[in-house]
Amino acid sequence: MTAYNVVRFRVKPGREQDFVDAHKIDDPGFEGMRKFALIDTGGGTYCVVGEWESFDHLVDARPGMIGMLDAIRDMLEDMGGDLGVTDPISGAVVHEIAPKPKRKAKAKAKAKKKAAAKAKAKAKAKKPAKKAAKKKAAKRRKR
Repeated sequence: MTAYNVVRFRVKPGREQDFVDAHKIDDPGFEGMRKFALIDTGGGTYCVVGEWESFDHLVDARPGMIGMLDAIRDMLEDMGGDLGVTDPISGAVVHEIAPKPKRKAKAKAKAKKKAAAKAKAKAKAKKPAKKAAKKKAAKRRKR
């Protein structure tokens, strides 16, 4: 079952760009990680949200995530209240809501183009029949 981890940080003034740059990693190499987002929540506070294939994958990645934290720890302020420099939470998904997928504009355009081509082909097929009917009528008039 999908799992998420969320970690809140408060960055020392003047270190914000260093903090953001430290998170610009193409692939941290964590097995089971689906995606990762760094969110600027304002006032020098940031939040990391990670999506994982399972809670076990998240747990297995914790030592690596702690290693990443150790590399940026000097950029962070203490959160207070016995939290240290992070406010982490994580867990398995118990319910998800997602909007129903909408037909993409490209698919709509393709369907519209296909319908137009079909209509055009149908109209073309009728033309020879009309011509033949006109020829018959003309022959009848001549008689």
